[in-house]
Amino acid sequence: MTLDDILASLFPDGHEVRNDNGVLAGAATLRSGGRILVIGVADRTALGVDEAIRLSAHVLESIDRGSGPILVLVDSDSQRMSKRDELLGLNEFLAHLAKVLIHADMHGRPTIGLLYGHSAAGALLATGLATRVLVGLPGASPAVMDLPSMAKVTKLSMTALEEKAKSTPVFAPGLSNLEQMGAVHMTWSDATSLADQLEALLADMPAARDRRDALGKERGGRPKAADIAERVRDLALQAR
Repeated sequence: MTLDDILASLFPDGHEVRNDNGVLAGAATLRSGGRILVIGVADRTALGVDEAIRLSAHVLESIDRGSGPILVLVDSDSQRMSKRDELLGLNEFLAHLAKVLIHADMHGRPTIGLLYGHSAAGALLATGLATRVLVGLPGASPAVMDLPSMAKVTKLSMTALEEKAKSTPVFAPGLSNLEQMGAVHMTWSDATSLADQLEALLADMPAARDRRDALGKERGGRPKAADIAERVRDLALQAR
């Protein structure tokens, strides 16, 4: 599905979402009658300091103006690999965007990520993975880190990583692997109304507490994560 197809299926009653050099921003009318803020990255744009601060500003302005959920559409490259962005502190801009989305979600603006294209590395962490719920569409191709980059970091061969990726979702890119790890809450169907699927999700949103570790355990993708998180929470309570 193209971005125009997705927006039309999500918002049959109309929307004002605009694509400005790969940065999406606007609002739309939900089928239930409410309004939703829509932001995101399109056209596999790399997420740099300029894009991150613009997206953050849209969210903060929306918090000041009203209520309603926030939808983050994602089809990006990784974070922008440029000397300018690095010198300006790209990591801080990406962290700011993630914190703004989390802040909005904690203060009555439930956040949903919709991964419909590619995304990787810091761009994925600061957008889709910073929302309360990340949903995928068939054909989406996320990767926390691609295998060639992982080979450079781990010093393992591509052959070894490709073999591990067959049985261990943590090592493998792709929508199904992120869903098995609990990072992707669910995959929607592109053969039926996205508006209906969005309304169903909004009516049954998970609690604000991050349950990705528990989902990963249930689905067999991260068998130890939930237990470790529970121990960390217990230690934090004991330290108070």
